Amino acid sequence: MTHKHIHETPKTFSGLIIAIGINIVITVFEIILGIMANSLALISDAAHNLTDIGSMVLGYVTEKMVACPANDKKTYGYKKMEFVTAFVNGLILLLVTSYILYEGITRLFTAPEVMSGTMFYVGLIALLGNTVATWILTKSSKNNTNMQAVWLHSLQDALSSLGVVMGAVIIKFTGWNIVDPIISILIAVFLIKSIYHLIKRTVDALLDSVPEGIDYEEVKRDLLQIKGVVKLNDLHIWLESSRLPMLSVHLQVKQLGDLERVFQEAKNLLFDKYHIEHTTVQVIPVDIRTKCKHCN
Repeated sequence: MTHKHIHETPKTFSGLIIAIGINIVITVFEIILGIMANSLALISDAAHNLTDIGSMVLGYVTEKMVACPANDKKTYGYKKMEFVTAFVNGLILLLVTSYILYEGITRLFTAPEVMSGTMFYVGLIALLGNTVATWILTKSSKNNTNMQAVWLHSLQDALSSLGVVMGAVIIKFTGWNIVDPIISILIAVFLIKSIYHLIKRTVDALLDSVPEGIDYEEVKRDLLQIKGVVKLNDLHIWLESSRLPMLSVHLQVKQLGDLERVFQEAKNLLFDKYHIEHTTVQVIPVDIRTKCKHCN
């Protein structure tokens, strides 16, 4: 049984370029009119859009790097750049969101007057633009941590723009200027949880942790249940990219005649049950002693 290795980078470049263009227009628009309207919610939305532009440019460069072939220095290529970029974007998101949270709390006690009309129309235009950008990026974010970070940036801005529109309506009919910083605080609190999980996933991937959805002990039990296998060690399961789980293992057997059969059964099991196609399985007789200080 043979398995075809698929190491493609999704076609996300055109979507990223469109999303970058949308965010540049929105950012310039919101910064100018946000200062004129004296709206923190509007200015914070512009700040989010500004980080979006950097995030998307970084994401674009990363997708280009991931597509580069392996060489004699980078034998796996640049696939892990996906996680490096997602981690950096996660930290940027956390810093920006934390600052907006701080500014919002500060303004709770000295809420300035806000031009609700300007705030509403600018927020509405930004909401439409951010919604389109987020929709464009949705498909490519499903199985790609780098693009998921970019998508989260865009979603953050869409939610922030929605908050701006809602805040403008409330201020218009109630005169409660305090609504402006309250909305910024609520959006920041809502997003911090998603940002935390993004950073956690990228750190786990960079530390070669076992991928989510794969039970290490279950894989170990299944391999040990293959007829002829008497011992297992040095089992490692990790992600080289969001689309490329990898595994390596040493299996020991009693009979020399079992070597090829055990090897093939192990490969088929890992592919069919766990969808791990990139595996390194070493099958050796149990009476051969191997020197391995780091084997688990």
